[in-house]
Amino acid sequence: MSQTTLIDLLRHGEPVGGRRYRGQRDDPLSEKGWEQMWRAVSGQTPWQHIISSPLSRCRAFAEAFAEQQALPIAVDVRLQEIGFGDWEGKSAAELKQQDPEIISRYYHDPLHNRPAGAEPLASFLSRIRAAYDEATSRHAGQHLLIVAHAGVIRGLIAGILKAPPEATFWINVDSAHLSRIRLSGERPPTLMFHGRDRL
Repeated sequence: MSQTTLIDLLRHGEPVGGRRYRGQRDDPLSEKGWEQMWRAVSGQTPWQHIISSPLSRCRAFAEAFAEQQALPIAVDVRLQEIGFGDWEGKSAAELKQQDPEIISRYYHDPLHNRPAGAEPLASFLSRIRAAYDEATSRHAGQHLLIVAHAGVIRGLIAGILKAPPEATFWINVDSAHLSRIRLSGERPPTLMFHGRDRL
């Protein structure tokens, strides 16, 4: 029987400053964000290893949780959020003050409406996939917790579904949300959408 690897993807909670195109800006979690993260993992300790983005809104919680559970943890710089260039730190409302249609154009055609100075989407998807492939190879047969960002999680899910790159922006991942990927020899990678009590 082939071994099964489970990968749980946990998005960070709310950062200080609320909803913004944060990208690689290193804002910490707010008090609410910390509460969201602890609630997301409450009653669950199935993991054998934790891997985190280096940005503090992921890393601070990942390290605290790893210490609490006595779990090994690694930080992978490739798991940081996509860089938003000139949009870094700005809210959608602030951007729309300059151009009311800017957000709509971006989400309908993210390949051709990138913010100035933004990280190329292909480069972003390549680096997060390399991090994911290395993690699943190194920890085959284990249950991993990856603490990362909405863009990272969306990009990995879109890749697993063999969706086009722009589909990365058509997947919603809420704050402190857990998603699961199941890898086994008899099926392609499988997304599991159970309630939290069954993850």
